[in-house]
Amino acid sequence: MLEQTLVECPYCGETITTAVDGSASHRYIEDCPVCCRPIEFEAEINAWGDLARLNVCRDDD
Repeated sequence: MLEQTLVECPYCGETITTAVDGSASHRYIEDCPVCCRPIEFEAEINAWGDLARLNVCRDDD
């Protein structure tokens, strides 16, 4: 199941919406739709399949 959540781009500071797959915890990279820079996401999913935490950082860190 996809869960929509708002995050702040670590490059430009704009608030963007991303969809997180609740089937498993995972890491992925998605480009910011505003500044086009790659954002690294790390999703943690709880035992019920809900998003427990979403870490966002720059891909160049």
